[in-house]
Amino acid sequence: MPSFFYWIDRVEKSTDIVRELVMITINCRKVKFQNIKAIIFDKDGTLQNSQQFLYNLARERARAIDAEIPGTDRILLKTFGVLNNKIDPTGLMAVGSHQENAIAAAAYIAKKGHSWFEAKSIAISAFKQAEQSLKDRSEMSPIFNGTWETLQYLSKSGLKLGILSADSTTGVKSFVEHNCLSQYIQLTMGVDGQLSKPNPLLFIKACQALSVEPKSTIMVGDSQGDIEMARNAGAGGVVGICWHNSQAPHLATADVAISRLDEIRIL
Repeated sequence: MPSFFYWIDRVEKSTDIVRELVMITINCRKVKFQNIKAIIFDKDGTLQNSQQFLYNLARERARAIDAEIPGTDRILLKTFGVLNNKIDPTGLMAVGSHQENAIAAAAYIAKKGHSWFEAKSIAISAFKQAEQSLKDRSEMSPIFNGTWETLQYLSKSGLKLGILSADSTTGVKSFVEHNCLSQYIQLTMGVDGQLSKPNPLLFIKACQALSVEPKSTIMVGDSQGDIEMARNAGAGGVVGICWHNSQAPHLATADVAISRLDEIRIL
């Protein structure tokens, strides 16, 4: 006769199978995504209002480089995507990784007559100075209202939730810890190496880390890079978000665009 522990093991395995078979239908503005197991979110501009921080960081980076090479700050600000004292949501600061911003700065420095190695050294040094001059990022980049509640709601349904950001993995982890989201977020992934958005391999790697297939995963992001990355990776859905403006032109290629995170609902 099977032992007590035999039946306990059978029950646990059956529960795992049922959990694996759970498929959820997500609704966003009457657009339905079926058979979904996971949602991956961008961070800056999606979960976190980082406009002020990115603007200040761009200014400090340009200022530090200008101290070494006078007369470069105005062009560098345009290069970083600062327009009319605001961050362009499609610009380099908003959608590019730390490495991409540094390469762009170094390219301009090299154009001013410095060797490539000198240009990279100046850019890296300036970027470090800029980061050290600013306060803790979390103080200038609050979580968007309703984000915590929405992540809690989605997590309770059984969905796996993750963050895939152009920020560093350290920056993503810091955001999650500061906002007490670790109980809901199962993946904290940033751009630390050669891969960057919109390379679809990033999304595929994120799905692998969550043990789900791209076709069962929705990407939620505020940039063309998020949309292109997920689309080319075969995502189950792509949701564009621009807080308070779902008509933003750069979200036109998403399956649906929303203006608040709580528009993601479970049917």
